[in-house]
This record gives sequence, C-alpha cells and structure tokens, in this order.
Amino acid sequence: MKAILRKVYQRLAAYYGPTGWWPGDTPFEIAVGAVLTQNTAWTNVEKAIANLKRARLLSPRKILECPPNQLEEALRPSGYFRIKAKRLRSFCVFLVERYGGSMKRLAKRPLPELRDELLAVDGIGPETADDILLYACERPVFVVDAYTRRILSRHGWVEPNISYDDLQDLFEKRLPADVHLFKEFHGLIVWTGKDFCRRNPKCQGCPLEPLLPKK
Repeated sequence: MKAILRKVYQRLAAYYGPTGWWPGDTPFEIAVGAVLTQNTAWTNVEKAIANLKRARLLSPRKILECPPNQLEEALRPSGYFRIKAKRLRSFCVFLVERYGGSMKRLAKRPLPELRDELLAVDGIGPETADDILLYACERPVFVVDAYTRRILSRHGWVEPNISYDDLQDLFEKRLPADVHLFKEFHGLIVWTGKDFCRRNPKCQGCPLEPLLPKK
C-alpha cells in the first residue's frame, strides 16, 4: 500500500503541479472556511467569506459581537446558513474562551488533546477538525474526505465503507508525518475528485486511469 500511495501522489503531482490548497489569508480564515465548507462547494464558501470581509467580521470577537441575523445573512451563500452561523459561533466561543481568540496559541496545544477539544465543539466532526489542524495549525494530520474514500475504493485499494479513522491511519502509517506532503496530497485528491472521480466518474484522461483494475 505504501508503494501505491507513492505512485498515486507522483501521478497526481505530475498532472496538476503544486495545489496551494487550502486557500486563506490567515489561520482564522482557514478555520472559518473549514466550518463553512460542510455540504457545499468551495465557490459558495468563498462568497460567504467575502461577505464577512466586506462587513469586517472576520475575527472571532467580531463574529460573537455580530447580531445573529447579520451573521446568517453574510453566510447565506454557503448554504444551511443558520446552522453554520451557530457552528461558527460555537467555534469562536471555544477559541476566545480557551485561547483568548488566538489561533497561534491554539496551534501550540499538544495534538491529541487539541483534536479532542475541537471534536467537542458543536458541529465540528473529524474532517473539519483535521482541516483546521492541518491547514490552520500546521499539524501533521491527514484529512480524509469523500473523494479520498471514493478514489481509493474505486481502484479496489480499500472497502467503500472503510471508517474515517481506518482510512486516515492508512495514510498516516505509510507516509512521513510531513505537513507539506499531507496538504499537497489532500489538495491533489480534492482536485482529482472534482475533475474526474465524480459520482458519475470521468475516467478517460484521469491521471490515475492506468491504475484502475483491469476488467
């Protein structure tokens, strides 16, 4: 499996080049994006973040001071905006109460304890927590998403119903614990999933097509 993962990374990196994923000007903006990207396309998240910037709300304290209806309206493009406003507030309460609103202080917390703390915040599941850990906190945690499971299961490398933790272990136990590598690999998987490994796959031209099982 280690050799397969290496080959997958090499093929995708050769096809796409550096991804620069995840977009965001600050660690807090990246964390906000991680909360908002649940169940929506990234283009919708960008619109919501642009609204927050335009209203000068892109800080944990500004979000907590903001009237609920104003925050919901700013987040409307991201979909499920009332739920996401509540989840974003929960994250900001956590960040302010435990870390004085500082992402830098949060990032210094030991990794296992920090992940448990994030998972205890309302609306933050494993993928969102790991997005924050890897991209906002620069911690070596591999992010698993629907594309990861879809790509690997379609090639016959994992079972379609493999758990999040088991799929994450598959990467983390076979790859160096390198933040840049984990970021790029996840970004390459996201791009491949969007371009080729959709629900109705577009296998022709995919850089991983030669690795598909022979029929």
